Amino acid sequence: TEGAEGLGRKQACLAVLLHFLETYQGLLQEEECAGRIIKDLYLLIMKDESLYQDLREDTLRLHQLVETVELKIPEDSQPPSKQVKPLFRHFRRIDSCLQTRVAFRGSDEIFCRVYMPDHSYVTIRSRLSASVQDILGSVSEKLQYSEESAGREDPLILVAVASSGEKVLLQPSEDCVFTTLGINSHLFACTRDCYEALVPLPEEIQVSPGDTEIHRVEPEDIANHLTAFHWELFRCVHELEFVDYVFHGERGRRETANLELLLQRCSEVTHWVATEVLLCEPLGKRAQLLKKFIKIAAICKQNQDLLSFYAVIMGLDNAAVSRLRLTWEKLPGKFKNLFRKFENLDPCRNHKSYREVVSKMKPPVIPFVPLILKDLTFLHEGSKTLLDGLVNIEKLHSVAEKVRTIRKYRSRPLCLDMEASPHHLQTKAYVRQFQVIDNQNLLFELSYKLEANSQ
Repeated sequence: TEGAEGLGRKQACLAVLLHFLETYQGLLQEEECAGRIIKDLYLLIMKDESLYQDLREDTLRLHQLVETVELKIPEDSQPPSKQVKPLFRHFRRIDSCLQTRVAFRGSDEIFCRVYMPDHSYVTIRSRLSASVQDILGSVSEKLQYSEESAGREDPLILVAVASSGEKVLLQPSEDCVFTTLGINSHLFACTRDCYEALVPLPEEIQVSPGDTEIHRVEPEDIANHLTAFHWELFRCVHELEFVDYVFHGERGRRETANLELLLQRCSEVTHWVATEVLLCEPLGKRAQLLKKFIKIAAICKQNQDLLSFYAVIMGLDNAAVSRLRLTWEKLPGKFKNLFRKFENLDPCRNHKSYREVVSKMKPPVIPFVPLILKDLTFLHEGSKTLLDGLVNIEKLHSVAEKVRTIRKYRSRPLCLDMEASPHHLQTKAYVRQFQVIDNQNLLFELSYKLEANSQ
């Protein structure tokens, strides 16, 4: 009996270890120290002959998982082969936009352009989690720039410049800046005396109105491609990224790269809607475009893709679009009523309506991610993690419940009936690499050119 009880306790310990490895294997690859206890437990299990014989299937699975997370195995075991990290190209690069998205890690390498004040640039190869200091080191190497030759009082600084002209001086210790850049923001390296003279790249503020892909594609095709792409991105976000994003803030950036990219994409879709409407000059055609976007939103909602649904609605609610009175007046009454109904579901205005809608959906679901982060922030800031030196279990249970909800949304695969039309790849590429204007002042300028006197 004692032997059976002892085996049961060992089995329970092994089950916890297996669950831990299966859940966090990607994150363990980033931290060498995190693997020490796993290695010790692994060695103890492999030395326990009775356990190995009675739980052979579980111990074999443990061996496979330990190899997967690339932990060091003793010399008498087969060492895992070091995998080559995938090269993460720019989020909107044409040559990679058709590939299925995979989760990014801090150790993944990327190619990045860093610009000079005259808009020339150098291309560097860097880790996704590289610090500003590391990036400047790579730029200096490319430029053969040294502080000794330039004068010690005039080192290079790294600046993020948005399309609006807004500048942010990045501190040397900041990590993983690539995924936190704005949609049309770029990195500039310069000396401090050139900081004030930095201006956005010319192509980011040039506008060329005319027919774009949106006018040639059916709303069903666009909506389905939006859902398919956003499902890929949502699947890449580890559930712990939501917790790290809220609990650790900027300190957890390296662990939240996939979440940062998903949030950036939400903003990109919102600006895409406004950009397309405001670049459409004929009044009748612009009204038809409003109608098409409302259709796209309706299909996304039907697909249970609430991220795309709300991003499209928020794009139509952009002040530069909503002020176009003549355009909205030409919209059929049926679509005006539908849009008002959708506006009432906006989670930014009415959390209750959103929660009622999402509670009726069965997985797979793509939730409106910003609201999940808002809920987690409320839980985190509303109560302390430690009370009188003790862990606030009630708070952690509430956080765990939110994480379980995210897991539930992804518990079933997404199955969309997408026909392989002649323009399938063209539409897919268009949806995955929107060209947008994220400068609100420029959007207002376009709006006033279209309808100067609208209120």
